[in-house]
Amino acid sequence: MYFLFLISLLGLLFILPLYFLSLEHIKLQEKYGIKKGEKFGEILGMISGWGFFLFLIGIWVSPQEKFIFPMLENEIIFIIDNFSVPLIHLMIFLILILPTLWISLIGVKDVSLKVAETHRTEKIITSGLYSRIRHPQYLGAFLAHVSITFLFSGLFSLLLSPVIIIYIYVISKKEEKELLKEFKEDYSSYMKKVPMFFPHLTK
Repeated sequence: MYFLFLISLLGLLFILPLYFLSLEHIKLQEKYGIKKGEKFGEILGMISGWGFFLFLIGIWVSPQEKFIFPMLENEIIFIIDNFSVPLIHLMIFLILILPTLWISLIGVKDVSLKVAETHRTEKIITSGLYSRIRHPQYLGAFLAHVSITFLFSGLFSLLLSPVIIIYIYVISKKEEKELLKEFKEDYSSYMKKVPMFFPHLTK
């Protein structure tokens, strides 16, 4: 019953070293040469980036125990014959999904799809969403996790949320470590001005 969930969880853990390696642009170029290093890094970026989202989707949709707030267990909405969702879960999903999609899509647009896929940028992006937070795509990924977890009422997915937070934070810190090596003071200055995940209330 839990095969897909376990495969997705193990897959998520398996691709973490690949994700890290895809961010180490300088190390790859020193080891394989500039062109081969760049190409190898881009391939690793696409594998680990798409793998991250595919395994995350696997966690969301895999058969698992359901959770529901006890006081609202009778408030069920039937979407289709074999799929129903508690009303409060549907409300949480609808509240979160629009900002999730906006943050994710605009974040990709600001850096370009190629950079988002390959994890390699030629310059520091400081416009658009990146003028407010440093990691809009990772924030979007976590919001997607929360919203879809509530839509499907997945208990294991819910319990895994702290692990997803740590996972995303670790990736973000690794990315920043490598960007500091590449862009040095420019990125350090950017980090001081722009928060990691949550924008300042006033600017």
